[in-house]
Amino acid sequence: MNGNVSLQIVEAIDAALGGAEPVVVATVTFAGQATAARPGEKLLVRPDGSTLGEMTDAALRAAVVQAAGQVFGAFPRIVLETLYFGRDGSAVTRRSQASAGDAQVMVQLFEAPARLVVVGGGHVGLSVAEIGELLGFGVTVVDDRPEFANEERFPMAESVRCGEVDEVLDAMTFDHNTYVVLVSRGHKQDEIALRHVVGRGAGYVGMIGSKRRTATVLEHLRDEGFDPAVLEPLATPIGLDIGAETPAEIAVSIFAEITMLRRGGTGRRMSADRPRLGAAITRT
Repeated sequence: MNGNVSLQIVEAIDAALGGAEPVVVATVTFAGQATAARPGEKLLVRPDGSTLGEMTDAALRAAVVQAAGQVFGAFPRIVLETLYFGRDGSAVTRRSQASAGDAQVMVQLFEAPARLVVVGGGHVGLSVAEIGELLGFGVTVVDDRPEFANEERFPMAESVRCGEVDEVLDAMTFDHNTYVVLVSRGHKQDEIALRHVVGRGAGYVGMIGSKRRTATVLEHLRDEGFDPAVLEPLATPIGLDIGAETPAEIAVSIFAEITMLRRGGTGRRMSADRPRLGAAITRT
């Protein structure tokens, strides 16, 4: 590959990780028996389908571009996988499903770290921000109280925004990689925040509260004309049921749900799938 093109690919990856548009880089690891590709060839694919790099086999190139387009829209996110391309351009993800002569291409997604927006700077919000930073999220905290929305209280946050919650949220943009957690001081504040977040493209919106309270909030928004199809995906009450009581435990519950959705988990106990042990041995 041309050295200048290789440098451009590296620069595009750096830009994607820094917040520019995401990119997919496909690398041929095995050319297969039906392509003219060469191992080591790289092709960078952008969300609009434009490319950078080389892949000498035209049919494989077209199939890779199509597969990359699916990666951009996939949720849960898959950041790295090997695809096996057959003669007809179809791709499978498991070696057992592939033929011996299929081309193998490693496909890697590069995008900025997921963004966590925490509305509410109280005890729960603080724990959510702490765990979010630990898990690699870029953290933004929003609250209308200066004593709660400040950098001294949230040193782990990339941004702390103090002001009227509706105005602050209206000035922000959201995308599939944005996770919004509403844990403010009361349900009225959360309801205001929800009105200014729902339907704006965030990948996850969760609101704390009891089943009764959150159902009432959703009814209010539905009665105001919000599309029920937009309200249905909201995670409220927020989190997985782990019996959480303390702010830290509630934050763990919230991130258990977020991680499950991001990675495609089931929420089942891992030990539930363990083979059962035989009868215990009786010692004399």
